[in-house]
Amino acid sequence: MARSRTTIGVLIGDGAPMLEVAVAPRVFSTAGAGFTVRTAGEHPGPLSTTAGIALTAPHTLDDLDTAGVVIVPGWRPPGGAPVAPAILDRLRRAHDEGATVVGLCLGAFVLAEAGLLDGRRATTHWHHLPAFAAAFPAVSVVDDVLYVDEGTVVTSAGSAAGLDACLHLLRREHGPRLANTAARALVVAPQRAGGQAQFIEHPVPQLPAGDAIGDAMRHALEHLEDPALDVPHLAAAVHLSRRTFDRRFRETTGVSPLRWLLQQRVLRAQHVLSTTDLDVDSVARACGFSDGVALRPHFRRLVGVPPQSYRASFRTP
Repeated sequence: MARSRTTIGVLIGDGAPMLEVAVAPRVFSTAGAGFTVRTAGEHPGPLSTTAGIALTAPHTLDDLDTAGVVIVPGWRPPGGAPVAPAILDRLRRAHDEGATVVGLCLGAFVLAEAGLLDGRRATTHWHHLPAFAAAFPAVSVVDDVLYVDEGTVVTSAGSAAGLDACLHLLRREHGPRLANTAARALVVAPQRAGGQAQFIEHPVPQLPAGDAIGDAMRHALEHLEDPALDVPHLAAAVHLSRRTFDRRFRETTGVSPLRWLLQQRVLRAQHVLSTTDLDVDSVARACGFSDGVALRPHFRRLVGVPPQSYRASFRTP
């Protein structure tokens, strides 16, 4: 049976967190016409959630057999009832048949138990990362990201990071227009790059004019095309030593200023690629890179495909 990339299968486990269960259906149903979301439970009948609300999924496991994306949105905590072998077999078969398989938050444990993460990078909720690494030594566990895209397998950190992962998948597979439509309806940022800390000890503050880090970020966004714009330049622009600037930037954003600056330049490159006919060298220079050779490795690392492939898939008419 053929699988459709616009059919989204959601596999809910008994005892899953309510928020994670709602993420994928909400994102894909909000993106616009053309998507079919099929939600099935690991067993028939009501499913419990951590919110104390029982859910009954409207579809059966067999209804997931045409899904081009199969998402496990959270799961019960490690140590609970084991995952049924039939569930693991179904996930393996979906992957073998070309579906993208996604584990949000503790859903990564299910994908790992199915063997789909062996030899791959993956993440899960920060609180459970030690248990995840201990239980699945064949998985390369990443502890400082919101989500990990390994092509046919995607995993995310907890709760809100599932939104980021689903929006990223929507953008990767169907282009920025649909991802932006969904993000606008959900009133969330259209894209937080996956390579940032899952959490920081202090809430991210409002950054009014006069705040050094906020001023530095605004200055950077206004001058991304300037190849001389680098971290020492930003530190000097707000009259901070490089060491103090690095420390304060990490405290505020959860990432290094260099990583943030590269992310912003790549995001700008995505926009230019999808809205203009500029060649890749010109796109690179418009975003502060010396040429396409300098842009390509950063673009591929953060987006997952080369600039030309991205343009071919996501060029806005």
